[in-house]
Amino acid sequence: MSLSLALNSAQTALSVTSQQTAITARNITGANDPFYSRKTANVATTGLGSTYVASIGRAQDQALYARMLEARSDAAARTAHLEGLGRLALTVGDPQDDFSVAGALGAFQNALQMHADGPSDPILAGAVLGRAQDLAERLNLATRTVQGARATADAEMATSVGTINDLLARFETVNRAVVAGTAAGSDVTDHLDTRARILTELSQEIGVTTITRGDNDMVIYTDSGVTLFEKTARAVTFERTFAYDAGIDGAAVFADGVPITGPNATMAIESGALFGHATLRDETSGVYQKQLDEIARGLILATAETDRLNDPPVLAPLAGLFTWDGGPALPPGTAAIDNLSARIRVNPGVDPAQGGDLTAIRDGGINGAAYDYNPADAASYSGRLQGLLGTLGAQQPFDATAGVDPDTTLARFAAGSVGWLEAARKQADAEAAYQVTFLERTQEALSNATGVNLDEELALMLELERSYGASARIIAAVDAMLDSLLQAVR
Repeated sequence: MSLSLALNSAQTALSVTSQQTAITARNITGANDPFYSRKTANVATTGLGSTYVASIGRAQDQALYARMLEARSDAAARTAHLEGLGRLALTVGDPQDDFSVAGALGAFQNALQMHADGPSDPILAGAVLGRAQDLAERLNLATRTVQGARATADAEMATSVGTINDLLARFETVNRAVVAGTAAGSDVTDHLDTRARILTELSQEIGVTTITRGDNDMVIYTDSGVTLFEKTARAVTFERTFAYDAGIDGAAVFADGVPITGPNATMAIESGALFGHATLRDETSGVYQKQLDEIARGLILATAETDRLNDPPVLAPLAGLFTWDGGPALPPGTAAIDNLSARIRVNPGVDPAQGGDLTAIRDGGINGAAYDYNPADAASYSGRLQGLLGTLGAQQPFDATAGVDPDTTLARFAAGSVGWLEAARKQADAEAAYQVTFLERTQEALSNATGVNLDEELALMLELERSYGASARIIAAVDAMLDSLLQAVR
């Protein structure tokens, strides 16, 4: 080998080693960044034996990365839904506590039984009135809580949509840099890391799938196939609803003009925090609200007054101890009535504070003499009270779409509603815990495959130092030989 060729080889080796050392330093710096992927120098050799860095590679495992994105979206969806169920559970508390609807119903029935045992005692009658008012208020409060949970979920959806649009805009900028850099043959590995970071954050909000085309150009779709990004970011739109009741449906989220949430979604998403909030707002809360409305309807029907003058009855049954804003007529049909649990109240005809008569709880007659169960005003009369206990404890039909046994007693239906909600929470908690654990394991596997191992990088740094020293010694030896040759020539 000629001295010039040896000198050239040593010089190119020094240049390659210098670049490799810089890349290793980058790796060490990014070791604690969970979105950083290990970089490597791809070294090539020329026909003359010299070396050069042809390109900079980036550690990646596309299959594992795609699985991590899917796991992140699933975990975010389950966690968001679980948080919403936690807000709904505020209506329950301890089922044995009078604060819950089921507990308040039990306390009302107990007070009614005590009054039936002492029908002439006005204190016991007052206790029934108080428990009835508590029960109506618990239903009113439960409805407000459910609709508040829906409004919160709606607000979270709006926040999620804003985040998605922001991330897509950032992705567009970075993707352009990746495509331009790839076409120019420059190092785009840091841009690829940034793009992967944005995509990971995006998967937190909405389930995504991707394809990569020439020049590293990436296209993003929702997990249902709607385009979110292709060359440019597609608009994700949502009209927020600020106030809810059971008769109001929340607006759908649109991606590129296609509805992706709601009952009319043609390509509904299946994961991501946006999906979790939409599920709570549009499905879970609706079923639970229907249960509350059915409890209210059952109360009004079970405490209704009937025609006492005619046999068979000629006059229609009318609302008794419990009524609603459509009273004195009873709620029509057998299906749940929107917002009935927010509209139920104790009949003013039994409340002395509103000009009513407390003895009407015992005797009836709220709707006039034709509905008076005790026309003789016997102080020891308990027939009406026993009748109320009987109708409250009797089976009655409930809306079959409410998610609870449709042919049972009112107390069992109320208890079933609590059980339904707690079962939903338990299942959601188990699913969220599983998905979060799975995400952690997937991230760990991805980090092991593409992340930085400090021990390996430090060992590589030592090898590069030795290689650098060897190249430097070759240059020094060639320099000495050239000096000797020049001395000899002189």
